[in-house]
Amino acid sequence: MLREINFDGIVGPTHNYAGLSLGNIASARHAGQTSHPRAAALQGIAKMRANMALGLAQGFLLPLPRPNQGLLRDLAVGPGSEPALLAAAWSASSMWTANAATVSPAPDTADGRCHLTPANLVTMLHRAQEWRDTAHQLRVAFADERHFTVHDAVPDSFGDEGAANHMRLCERHDAPGVEVFVYGRPGGAFPARQHEQASRAVARLHALAPESCIFIEQNPEAIAAGAFHNDVVAVANERVLFTHARAFADQAGAYRAIRAAFPALEVVEVPEEAVSLAEAIRSYLFNAQLVTLPTGEMALVVPDECRDSPSVWRWCEAMLASNGPIRKVIPVDVRQSMANGGGPACLRLRVVADPKTVDQRFLLDDAKARVIEDVVSTMWPELIPLAQLGDPELARGVSAAREALIDALGLHELRAEQG
Repeated sequence: MLREINFDGIVGPTHNYAGLSLGNIASARHAGQTSHPRAAALQGIAKMRANMALGLAQGFLLPLPRPNQGLLRDLAVGPGSEPALLAAAWSASSMWTANAATVSPAPDTADGRCHLTPANLVTMLHRAQEWRDTAHQLRVAFADERHFTVHDAVPDSFGDEGAANHMRLCERHDAPGVEVFVYGRPGGAFPARQHEQASRAVARLHALAPESCIFIEQNPEAIAAGAFHNDVVAVANERVLFTHARAFADQAGAYRAIRAAFPALEVVEVPEEAVSLAEAIRSYLFNAQLVTLPTGEMALVVPDECRDSPSVWRWCEAMLASNGPIRKVIPVDVRQSMANGGGPACLRLRVVADPKTVDQRFLLDDAKARVIEDVVSTMWPELIPLAQLGDPELARGVSAAREALIDALGLHELRAEQG
């Protein structure tokens, strides 16, 4: 009974706007502003609840331990240190689980197990600290070695950003698929975070058939415009590739390569004249969850910002009227995440698996959602001005908040995480 499960990251209690992510336009625009961790986490839980109401399988991952005292010690951070070093140790960026790992489902792999490789995220300090704690949590959630293999990250010689630069096309989620790895080339105004050799290494680790792997270069113009990950300009689900016309360096060549491996491909392309690349990135039209509902219809879960954009919403309405493969567009409020450059798709890691083989503590239901909401509502800070990062009292409070969530969910193994 394989099905797609979306594992959303619970927004951590140190959610802040330090503007650490070079090339992320939204992160830079909101740098220095006061964040609202409680509201951010509740928005994320509301999105998860809405997905469950659609009949989708929903899981979650917990925030990593922050502030990362190990990183602060290793960098000897103290008075007079660069503020960005302190902010990195407080970052709640693990909430964006689209960067947690790359996932290849069992139907695609040689050994018939689902393979997960945590992303090394070496391009940015605030993210490079994550992968070992992420791997530990994944090994708890997917501990059944008959069905899952969790690898270590690829060596940090090559930057890997996880599922945000990976797409999968298939007739059904439980059928063999074609995996598309999108990489960038260095040399532009902003870093190209996904290296081609990291993508190829992940494909080999997962024992994927070479004929079922496609490697495509992201458009350098898209990276320069703020599409720091492929999922800012393209998303796939089953037979459908939903993409901006300027997503790939060779758009027509990308379509030909994918179609040669997967002839059933259906492309829904948004032309530049309908929605500019800049507006697509500002609204995060493509950083959406493209999902298959129990009815068989496809729905696009988009941020509210899409409804606020005249050109984007006009295109969405025209798409629905055209009777194409995407039959619903569902806006959700994730504004606190969006202000740091993370839309609905950033917040989730897609895993195709039998839910019975996953540690049940990580699968969301109404009772667990209420538990998480209760802890967040009582323990998460209501707001964090950026100048408050480093405050010892705040550090104690956010650490206690995470411990309270661990206790409430019975996930005591996660106390063993080491930053």
